[in-house]
Amino acid sequence: MPSTAIVWFRRDLRVHDHPALTAAHREADRIVPVFVLDPRLLDGGRFPSANRAWFLLESLRELRGALRERGGELFVRAGRPEEVLPALAAETGAGAVHFASDVSPFAMARDRRIEAALAGVEVRPHPGNFVADVGAPRTSDGRPFSVFSPFWRRWEQLPRRVVHGAPRTLRVPSGLAAGSIPHVAPEADDPCAPGEAAARDRLRRWLEGPVDAYHERHDRLAGGTSELSPYLHFGCVSAREAEDRARRHGGRGAGAFVRQLAWRDFYAHVLLAHPGNARHAHKPEYDALTWSDDAEAFDAWRDGRTGYPVVDAGMRELRRRGWMHNRARLITASFLTKDLHLDWRLGEAHFMRHLLCGDEAQNNGNWQWITSIGVDPQPYYRRMYNPMLQQRRHDPDGEYVRRWCPELRDVPLQRLAEPWTMSGEEQEAAGCVIGRDYPAPIVDHKHERERAMERYRAVAR
Repeated sequence: MPSTAIVWFRRDLRVHDHPALTAAHREADRIVPVFVLDPRLLDGGRFPSANRAWFLLESLRELRGALRERGGELFVRAGRPEEVLPALAAETGAGAVHFASDVSPFAMARDRRIEAALAGVEVRPHPGNFVADVGAPRTSDGRPFSVFSPFWRRWEQLPRRVVHGAPRTLRVPSGLAAGSIPHVAPEADDPCAPGEAAARDRLRRWLEGPVDAYHERHDRLAGGTSELSPYLHFGCVSAREAEDRARRHGGRGAGAFVRQLAWRDFYAHVLLAHPGNARHAHKPEYDALTWSDDAEAFDAWRDGRTGYPVVDAGMRELRRRGWMHNRARLITASFLTKDLHLDWRLGEAHFMRHLLCGDEAQNNGNWQWITSIGVDPQPYYRRMYNPMLQQRRHDPDGEYVRRWCPELRDVPLQRLAEPWTMSGEEQEAAGCVIGRDYPAPIVDHKHERERAMERYRAVAR
């Protein structure tokens, strides 16, 4: 009898460089590509997101088309994977289930349930979500890394798997219902195009030239980055292929881009080794930090009404695009936790609601890094960003702020980081009266920095 294998797609929504698909295609006569619509992915769970649900479903639609072009199909089933996959294996006579391993507490618990449920069926985890094996790096005394630089040096030495092409033809069982892919609407007004074709096009265009200036422009708020993060999160393009192509391109910019891919692997490594970070500070003493419960301040931050232009621009970009420049993420996160003294977990959840690239390991790692409670040797007082200085440094011509805060478009550049310092006549001339056309600052940064220092000193060891 012909052998059959299931390929369980999760957040690896592509046909190129797909180790699980490649292995199943090589080893079995027929394959059953399947995506399981777990209700926790779309309707609930810890971090529900209409934006990511939309991106996921539209990427699935494109994936189904790519598989059909090769004679295959994407079978879609709704339910819990630990119930759906054993039933599908029994229905198709599949002897193995292939999938890409992952690192989040949710994914790890799900995979343990799957392994227990698939009695008599071979469970075959593969790489595919990261550049290298994020579980492999260890310090000289055998511990996981908690500092990026030594992790990076070890990561550079790790073996790399071969980058696979897409299979040319696929054979699937006959008579199996394909299943339907539902439709949802995103909250974002202007999200990036989903799917593998858009991902590969963006990577190609990035490597055709813009990457060459990445080492100089990666912190420039008005452009300068690849904006590949949603595609990497959903696996519409593989991180390993992105690294391979960047290294072959060469140059300082491409080298800096590869280093950012290493940061992505680093935060996956951290969450895999420390799953408790998903809900608690990596440095446990900082769980004792006291947080404000000022709901009005949180609403102003969330809506981009703080009166600090670079903070407001970042938060408005997030709402509009479902994406935000990483430098803006750090600036807005520092403002929430160290100027407004609000719990980092509120910000983490808000970002996860809106970000198309809302990856638990990356988002959690960044929030803990900027809050000074995570895997980082720098003391807390090194991460108290001055929003005015950050704006002048990373948006020197005001392009980013003027785009997302159009009420400030005629404010003179020398006043743009602190528009409240304009005289009444200047405000009228710029068509931006503070308190009428644009909010006054909701807090005084200098004062709140001192308050933050006191709070951190009270619990720091």
